[in-house]
Amino acid sequence: MDSSDGSRPRVSLERFEELVDEALASIPDELWDVIDNLAVMVAEWPTHSQLQSADIEPGALLLGLYEGVPLTGRSHSYGLVPPDKITIFRGPILRVCPPGDEDAIRAQVRRTVLHEIAHHFGIDDDRLHELGAY
Repeated sequence: MDSSDGSRPRVSLERFEELVDEALASIPDELWDVIDNLAVMVAEWPTHSQLQSADIEPGALLLGLYEGVPLTGRSHSYGLVPPDKITIFRGPILRVCPPGDEDAIRAQVRRTVLHEIAHHFGIDDDRLHELGAY
């Protein structure tokens, strides 16, 4: 852990990326067999345009973002397009978790990764609420 801001211990970027990899590895092979044309990355904070595209209100935190065409929205003409992108944001996740609590960070990373994977499958936030994913 590092404390680059001097005030609270933080999980290093390298360790955070490992936690994202752990979350991805927890996804069953049966789902990976269906996931198509998807890249997952880590960023420190969302850009202004990412916040706007997700319709995030000022002061709210965006933990992850799916950008692309969900599997349910693809037609036979889908092809030769850049990969859909899931971005997991380190700064906001560290902000919502207790300082230095790697178990809490790991759990939040996993929740966020699975939430964004659900969007890749065409499951919207309303349906995630119905399913009790929040």
